[in-house]
Amino acid sequence: MSPVLNKGRFGFAHVPTAEEAAALAPVMVFREAEAVTVILEWDAAVAQGLAPEFPCCWITLNVHSALDAVGFLARVVARLADLGMGVNPVAGFYHDHLFLPHDRAADAMEALHAMAAEARAQLGA
Repeated sequence: MSPVLNKGRFGFAHVPTAEEAAALAPVMVFREAEAVTVILEWDAAVAQGLAPEFPCCWITLNVHSALDAVGFLARVVARLADLGMGVNPVAGFYHDHLFLPHDRAADAMEALHAMAAEARAQLGA
């Protein structure tokens, strides 16, 4: 696992339709019964008149994990939870992504790098 901290501050917002979501160029869209959830850059959300919530950083876990892998994200999220961080994970086709408090980005990256080093040590790499 090689975590990458994406530049910017992001937030969660919602819009009524998928068409409105697409026009915002979000990094994530999820259709729910109540509305369409979007994750997008904070300033872009505000500029569009949205009220984003959860100012967060976005960390991509650069490891191609199988979509049916068991326990990988659970271990990652548990490690960050032990540090008092709320984490909103999103599984993409190629990578897993973590959205967590923007002001805790450095702490999260340190913990994730430590996890990666521990895994390499266990594999004898």
